[in-house]
Amino acid sequence: MTTPHPEPKDRIYRSPAGLIGGVLLLAIACWLGIDALVSGHGRTPWLALAGLILVVPAVAAFTLRPAVYANQDRLRVRNPFRVVVLPWGEIASLRSGFSNEVVTKAGAKFQLWSVPVSLRGRKKAARREAKAAAEAAGAQRGGRSGALGFGGGLGGFGGGMGAGSAMRGGAAPSGPTRAESDQIMADLRELLETREQAESAQGEVTVRWAYEVIGPVAAGAVLLAILLATG
Repeated sequence: MTTPHPEPKDRIYRSPAGLIGGVLLLAIACWLGIDALVSGHGRTPWLALAGLILVVPAVAAFTLRPAVYANQDRLRVRNPFRVVVLPWGEIASLRSGFSNEVVTKAGAKFQLWSVPVSLRGRKKAARREAKAAAEAAGAQRGGRSGALGFGGGLGGFGGGMGAGSAMRGGAAPSGPTRAESDQIMADLRELLETREQAESAQGEVTVRWAYEVIGPVAAGAVLLAILLATG
């Protein structure tokens, strides 16, 4: 009797800033909308209801919904209005510019909404890396000068102290410092390189529209348009 293989576990990548911003925006929208529903007069409650139907799913779609799921077989991209499933064997590249994108071998491009590019984060990471490199270089120079200074008067004892100080103070960072989104893209590229030839990572790219999001947004927009047109 053969035992079924367990489903590959997903790595999930989301934007913490997007989640926090989404929660705050939804809280403000619900507070204002419910207040208008309860205490408004005339057409105000209806306008508030239409606004809530439009705004709540739209805000959730662009802030709380986006996520990237990666496992050994495929990459699943959940964007505001679409869900794209891409087997690793069908991905040509993962590239970063002003946005992070996945490009298929057929030439289609899909943006990774949950992994936004942060130019500020890149600058901060570059400054941290430059500072760490400068500190390591300074510690190594200090260690070498200490070894030479003590070596002449105290022989092997002084040389040993200088070398030990250089090793402790001048240890280089374990790896390059990167912005969080760049590190995520590096992890995804590593998965692509190791899994694109695997038999289980082959298949077709599928795209599904998120009608559960599009429907309420469209209904709210239509209702709001009717109310404004008949006002």
